[in-house]
Amino acid sequence: MEDKKYLFGPVPSRRFGRSLGVDLTPYKTCSLDCVFCQLGRTTNKTVTREEYVATDAVIAELDEWLKRDGHADYITLAGSGEPTLHSRFGEILEYVRKKSIIPVVLLTNGTMLQFQEVREAAACANIVKISLSAWDQASYGWVNRPHRQLQFDQLIEGQKAFRSQFKGQLWLEVFLVGGINSIPANVRKIAAFAKEIIPDRIQLNTAVRPPAEDFAAPLSKEHMEELINLFCPAAEIITEFETKDGDHVQVSQEEIFSMLKRRPCTANQIVEIFGMHLNEVSKYLGNLMRTGQIHTEFINSSVYYAAKNQIEKSYSRI
Repeated sequence: MEDKKYLFGPVPSRRFGRSLGVDLTPYKTCSLDCVFCQLGRTTNKTVTREEYVATDAVIAELDEWLKRDGHADYITLAGSGEPTLHSRFGEILEYVRKKSIIPVVLLTNGTMLQFQEVREAAACANIVKISLSAWDQASYGWVNRPHRQLQFDQLIEGQKAFRSQFKGQLWLEVFLVGGINSIPANVRKIAAFAKEIIPDRIQLNTAVRPPAEDFAAPLSKEHMEELINLFCPAAEIITEFETKDGDHVQVSQEEIFSMLKRRPCTANQIVEIFGMHLNEVSKYLGNLMRTGQIHTEFINSSVYYAAKNQIEKSYSRI
């Protein structure tokens, strides 16, 4: 996949097995700037919908991949930003549905679902995953840091309107951060809105990968287990993906860890060295962080990843 500009993976996903990613926006072009985002802070916060990357070029890469490889559990519109900001994302969903039996997934923050044309395009997916991590405008600002034109009430109404017309599977992700939106009283408020949206599945997530802000603290499994029954239907905690056929995944992760044992690197440096997508690198770094093999430290105002005890040894060489 080294020659691909818009496709990445297939990568291991906690929800979707081996997922081929389709990236439709430049890095961090998004309507939100969530404190927990695994890709870092939003650099282009916008609500402008346009053809950020050429639709024909994306379809050409998909066509080539389907002919040459074509093995994945899902094809997922995700990547470096909010896919529904791409004005023709629906055409890409339609292409995959016509040309492949692989289910296609749209991962969206749901902000653009207030618009009928976006709801109609999103309805082409087999599964749509939306997000809800706030309960009013103030908490929306704390957790998601939305574009100034976005209102919490519009988010809820757009998601409810989409549910009413969408015949596929609607999954709702609730991202919980310690000290911000995780006390039971506030989670109950989120759960009340979730009940109005009527998703097929509700999934609790937390900052298991390095977040945009270091104050975005992850919750323990025990804490999250105490919250699942506040939702109806009861929420599920997203568990780590365990690959059944993971030779490529394991090799990639081992290669990254081997390099970090030699010298600290930023996530973007790893992207450049291995030619991976930032989303893919983030997954591997998250796995290594959770298993205690690496840690982070700010050096010259940048976040570096290193094997345990390596940052101190390598500091003078950076």
